Parts: sequence; C-alpha cells; structure tokens
Amino acid sequence: MNAVTISDVAARAGVSQATVSRVMSSSRRVGREVEARVRRAADELGYSGNGIARALRTRRTDTVGMVVPSILNPFFTTLVDSMENALHAEGKQLFLCDSRQDPAVEAEQLRSLIERHVDGIVVSPVHDTESAAAVARSARAVPLVQLDRRVDVPGTDWIGLDDAEAMKLVMEHLKEAGARSVAFVTSELTNSSTALRLEGFRRWAADLGLRIVDDGVVLGDFSVDSGDEAARRLLASPDRPDAIVCADDLIAIGVLRAARETGVAVPSALQVTGVDDIVFSSYVTPALTTLAQPTDRMAAEALRLLSLRGGADEGGAGARVSFAPTLVRRQSTR
Repeated sequence: MNAVTISDVAARAGVSQATVSRVMSSSRRVGREVEARVRRAADELGYSGNGIARALRTRRTDTVGMVVPSILNPFFTTLVDSMENALHAEGKQLFLCDSRQDPAVEAEQLRSLIERHVDGIVVSPVHDTESAAAVARSARAVPLVQLDRRVDVPGTDWIGLDDAEAMKLVMEHLKEAGARSVAFVTSELTNSSTALRLEGFRRWAADLGLRIVDDGVVLGDFSVDSGDEAARRLLASPDRPDAIVCADDLIAIGVLRAARETGVAVPSALQVTGVDDIVFSSYVTPALTTLAQPTDRMAAEALRLLSLRGGADEGGAGARVSFAPTLVRRQSTR
C-alpha cells in the first residue's frame, strides 16, 4: 500500500494541506469543527504525521530521556511514573533507560539518547566520580538535570531530597519515641544520597544525644537481603541498638524480616525507619515508619528547569533545588 500523505487527509477533510499541518502539529488554532473533521479524516486514513519532518522544522522532538540506576527499585519506579505523568501533561514522551548500577552502561545510554535527539535528559547518576565524565559530556550536548543523586558537574541543575532534613525528622522522632542507641544501615558510599544521609545520621545522633552502637554503621546495597544481613549482625551484637535507621525502605523491609525471624519484637524491643515511602511500606508487618518524597513536585521542577536551560553553562553554578520530606509514622516505631 502507498503511504497516506497530508494531501490525502486534506482531500478527505475538504481543507487545505496547510490546515491539516496546523491541526496535526498544534502550531496554530483552527475552528473546533474543522479540527474534528481533520482528525477524523486522519484516523480513517491511518495518518499520524511525519514526526521526523516536524522535528527538523521545529528543532524539537518533544521527547525527554531519563536514566535511572535501577527500575527494579520501587522508588525509581515511582519517580519515573511522576516524570511520565508530567511529560504527558505537556504532550511529550519519555525515553526510559535503566543503567543497571553500571557507570559504563549509563554512559552508553546517555550517548544513545543524545543520538536520538531528545530535547533534554534527566539522570540519576550511578556513581559519585565514575559518572561525572559522561554527565558532563551529555550536559554540553543537551539540557540536562540531575535528579535525586548528583555528581559535581558545573553548570548542571540538581533536584532532590533534603537529606539533612530527612535525617533530622527521623532522629527527632526516634528520640521522642524513647530510643537511646541507634545504628544506620545503608549502601556502599558511592553516590551522593548515601553519603549525605550518613552524614546527617551522625550529625543528628550527636546533637540529640543518641549513642551510635559499636560497629553501628553497616554498608551493603539498596536491597531487602542486604538489610536482612545487616540486621542479623546488629541484633546478634552484645551492643544491640534500640533503633535501626535505614537509608531506604528496601533495606528497612529486610531489617523487619530479620527481626521477625530472630524473635526481636518491633517496635517494643527495636524501632525501624526507612526512606522513600514505597508502596510496600504500608503493607509489611509491622507497617514501616518512613519518609515520603514529593516525586510529583520533583518531576515538575525537573521539567521546568529543562525548559529554561538551552544547554549547560560550564561557568555557571547550576540550580540546586532540595525538597523536604514528610515523616509518615506507622507501627515500626513507638
């Protein structure tokens, strides 16, 4: 079959080719009746327009690339959903890439998105140092915003959680709930979020007079199994903490599992907190006290900054926008 052309749609709708072009590109308003007639004709003929030609004409593809460390992590799934909803409201499409926690994969995906002429990129870098070169290279090619995690690349914008405020909320809550000694379970210190949360934990433990138990900072990864393994070590120690603060909810769910299987009652004998308020947090037993991130607001701000930036300014400081979390109190704390 021959491809349907704009002239075919114009003939079916009884309008000019210019009118069809205006309707399909939404570049100029036409009457509602005319627009309905054109779209009906396009649907009947199976015409969807020439996206390549439109992109060449407007120098815009109405697409945004997004690279996240792991789509298996429910927090990033929520963040992607918020970004997709924000883009959909603006008539744009999302190209999603999972870097699989690998800086080399991340670099290749960033390169691929640029080759596909996306209008901008939102990236949550995998590694503090190993991701920097690829992020800097990408920021020179297209508008780029770092989301959640960040690397030190001048001229790029960043949006994420106020990690210091997050740890303050958690530690004050535990202090009020009667905790006297604490431990912190997190991932390896290879990204900005991990380092900042550990820094906040130590700062607020000192300020509030909460004692960090011996070997009370345990590094692993953002997973249930890692949290489980860390908790078993802490709970078997003679210097067992009153509370375990976790860098994310997956770790905290693993801690809850270990406590249950080793006969440690939560929250009477051990209090547990997480970060992110993923969907499973309210369904585990006991339900997890955690910190909710405003992912919809974060996604909207990322798109706003992308629209303002026509390309990275190597000499500029870049915007830094941090959002305060909300403490969600459930049954894993007193």
